[in-house]
Amino acid sequence: MRRILLYLICGATLWQSGCAGVTGGPSNSVNPPPSAGVSVSPNPVTVRAGASQAFTATVTGTSNRSVTWQVNGVTGGSATTGTINAGGMFVAPTVLPSTNMVTVSAVSTADPSASGDSAVTLWNPVPVLSGLAPNSVSTGNFSITLTGSGFVSGAYASLAGTPLSTTFVSSTQLTASGSALSAGAFAVVVTNPNPGSSASGAVDLQVTSNSGGGGPPPSACSAMTPGQNASLGGFVPFPPDNLWNADISSAPVDPNSAAIINFIGPTIGLHPDFGSGLYNNSIIGIPYLVVNSSQGPVDINFTAYGDESDPGPMPVPTNAPIEGDPNPSGDQHVLVLDNNNCWLYELYDAQPNGSGWNAGSAAVWDLTADEQRPYTWTSADAAGLSIFAGLVRYDEVAAGAINHALRFTLASSQAAFTPPASHWAANSSSADAAPMGMRMRLKASFDISGFSAANQVILTALKKYGMIMADNGSSMYLTGAPNDNWNNDDLHNLGSVTAADFDVIEMNPIYTAANIPQGAAPTIASFTANTQSVSAGTPVTLSWTVTGASYLIVSPEVGATRGASVVITPTQSTTYTLYATNAFGRTTATINITVQ
Repeated sequence: MRRILLYLICGATLWQSGCAGVTGGPSNSVNPPPSAGVSVSPNPVTVRAGASQAFTATVTGTSNRSVTWQVNGVTGGSATTGTINAGGMFVAPTVLPSTNMVTVSAVSTADPSASGDSAVTLWNPVPVLSGLAPNSVSTGNFSITLTGSGFVSGAYASLAGTPLSTTFVSSTQLTASGSALSAGAFAVVVTNPNPGSSASGAVDLQVTSNSGGGGPPPSACSAMTPGQNASLGGFVPFPPDNLWNADISSAPVDPNSAAIINFIGPTIGLHPDFGSGLYNNSIIGIPYLVVNSSQGPVDINFTAYGDESDPGPMPVPTNAPIEGDPNPSGDQHVLVLDNNNCWLYELYDAQPNGSGWNAGSAAVWDLTADEQRPYTWTSADAAGLSIFAGLVRYDEVAAGAINHALRFTLASSQAAFTPPASHWAANSSSADAAPMGMRMRLKASFDISGFSAANQVILTALKKYGMIMADNGSSMYLTGAPNDNWNNDDLHNLGSVTAADFDVIEMNPIYTAANIPQGAAPTIASFTANTQSVSAGTPVTLSWTVTGASYLIVSPEVGATRGASVVITPTQSTTYTLYATNAFGRTTATINITVQ
């Protein structure tokens, strides 16, 4: 009994303070190890489809630095989201997943609750164009097969900057069709869509004429009546597949359309920047002049952007109308169409200088072809576009239809452009500011029945072809040519049409400094003369072999030309320069002709 009692007493004592004289001793509990931390670099990062990216993990709080790599929570990743090896080398999937964002994670081996992440944006690959079949076609409709690598669904081919109807076959093959109206060697480029829109290098498609050479310009150009602000007789500049002439009534709306419209100002009304009579003692709008074969070429002296301009001579009479006449002001554009050779000449900041012109810049446009200004080059317009192509003209309205897009301006633009533009003149850093070349379309649901017949023609064109942003200026100003037949009061009724009544058409691609298309400038294999020493007044034939050019100019004396040769009649010793230009730049060659 005493022994039992002793056990009970000891047990109670042990419960309170520990038995066998152990009191106040250290605890036998185990402290948790220090918490580990993991970070992953680079973070964030962009990786193109099929490309590799090395990641590194930094582990703190433990001496065990090893990690397990995951993609979207799956160790080692997968073919859908991309794979990653034990060393942190990530390989993006060859086809983008439904969402182009994945997460690469490093998980601590010592403490699996500790991990670090990197946000990875997946972009489409850069396409590689290696061949065309056939590589030579005749003028007119054609179909070609394009081979290469890195093609994705939504990729499209373009000829000299103009998109072709394109079908995606596989990552190594596309088929495309279009129409070539003039002979020459034209650059074909493949562009992959967003995310990460990018363009391939160029491969030339040789276009031969059914008439056996450069040939005369189409007879349709002769329909243009000589004179100031004259009728073009139904002639529409540039081929039907040109982006100025594209029917975009069913084109998708840009995902950022609402934000862009809100940035512009949804209540800002359309303003016709053209009309009859004078305003502040100047004509209202941008005038133009049609000339014929009687107009000879004159020299053009550049005062600002000569390195991005087309050199003269040009058939621009020194009394040609200037924007702002009779008191020229503003951009002082001069626009001249040659109905004999089917060329359009456009000057910016122009002033006659006696026998010729001073101009800040100038551009020549082949009215029979799909010409693309060199990427990043201006023209006589900030966007690198033709001005005349987008004018609202009275002869078209009177005929009952405008068959092309219209030109307009906005107060703000960002450092980007989208086809058909080639140049930006940024004055805003906002992502919602328009890139040059952005196209807006009047909503199909907008009721135009209450407008006059003339205004309905304009509004119908805005529904079918839209309007293309071409310069910084007052927002929603629509550009047109002056004409005494315009009813200014009626035109002002267009002000009830606001920016909110428009959608922005999907812009793809959008080019910035990060993804300007790259390709080969034209190649001049030869530039020769049948003789290089003559007496004054003796004809000399200049000949050349050029590939990859969209258009050619010989200066001085000749100007824009087609074909592979031209006859000159030098009166003094002269150095002639051949300029060959395409979307990727300009190549020149010279030859000296000595006059005895």
